Amino acid sequence: MREPALVPRLRPFTSTIFAEMTALAVRTEAVNLGQGFPDTDGPSGMLDAAKNALFGGANQYPPGPGRPELRAAIARHRARYGLSYDPDNEILVTAGATEAISAALLALTEPGDEVIVIEPYYDSYAAAVAMAGATRRVVSLVEGADGRFALDLDALRAAVTPATRAILVNSPHNPTGTVFTREELLAIADLCRERDLIAVTDEVYEHLVFDDAEHVPLAAFPGMRDRTVSISSAGKTFNCTGWKIGWVCSSPELVAAVRAAKQFMTFVSGGPLQPAVAHALDHELPWVESLRTSLAAKRDRLSAGLAAAGFAVRPSLGTYFVCADVRPLGFTDAAELAWQLPERVGVAAVPVSVFTDNPAEWRHVLRFAFCKRDEVLDEAIERLHKLA
Repeated sequence: MREPALVPRLRPFTSTIFAEMTALAVRTEAVNLGQGFPDTDGPSGMLDAAKNALFGGANQYPPGPGRPELRAAIARHRARYGLSYDPDNEILVTAGATEAISAALLALTEPGDEVIVIEPYYDSYAAAVAMAGATRRVVSLVEGADGRFALDLDALRAAVTPATRAILVNSPHNPTGTVFTREELLAIADLCRERDLIAVTDEVYEHLVFDDAEHVPLAAFPGMRDRTVSISSAGKTFNCTGWKIGWVCSSPELVAAVRAAKQFMTFVSGGPLQPAVAHALDHELPWVESLRTSLAAKRDRLSAGLAAAGFAVRPSLGTYFVCADVRPLGFTDAAELAWQLPERVGVAAVPVSVFTDNPAEWRHVLRFAFCKRDEVLDEAIERLHKLA
């Protein structure tokens, strides 16, 4: 029997690499700085709200678009950016941001369409484009003189063809930790308006920005609100990555299309967790500010340790991640080093090349996660010094 054409396109994605590297880290008792989930819980008020909902009878299917109190809280949260959304027909609750992205691409693209993806990219993007039957066109970030990973605006414009339907934008950016500037976002907005493109924005790290960086939603730029599918989630903001509560904000027409795809994927999710996320959006943002401050300190702690161990550390202005160049240590292939690290020194990291279509250009870069307890980071730093 002939194998379906879609299957080979799904094989190379990095989820299998993560699984293999995680197994290696466990087997070698390595400090796992490869995966981006925190090792502490979110705010106690949010956890209490989840407990109260769980024991208060909120254990059956929630409404298909999401519980009304959560949609209302999301609308209030987006208003912080000067954006107004109707909770009844412009907001959709999803099973995390990953489902939201997949549902958006399934709903809004079709075979023959092209989707621009900025690399390095979160691994689910390539799978979502493939499952929609569309074709991805990749534009690579470039390292500036200051080490920042910046958007190549000329390459972005050149990537648009008559078949281009959408552009997938992730800022703050996983895996590099860059945060797109207003100038970069304005250029994307101009391009979307000029070429009639839909923007799908992954903003899950929206509150986790450091130093002088700021998160500006692409939807906030002139003419972009109704052509942008804005996606975020509770996981990174409130240290509850396992809850998988995300959301979509857009025009009624685009949200209806995404909902039509989403309802045949998970239908609904997290009934007793949705009231807790609503509580968190309304009441726990001061806790998030303390989280942001803590993460900035952890970024500095790990970055200094990596530099002392001999890595060339790149600036990180957001997310959980910092990237480092392995070449000053005498290595040329970060992927090869990543496979060796757990057994050589007991630390796990992820090569950035696995997030790209052009691995040779990113062969020298490793990604480390700093969303861990200080003692875990210190242990990893001490072990990494053994590489020198």
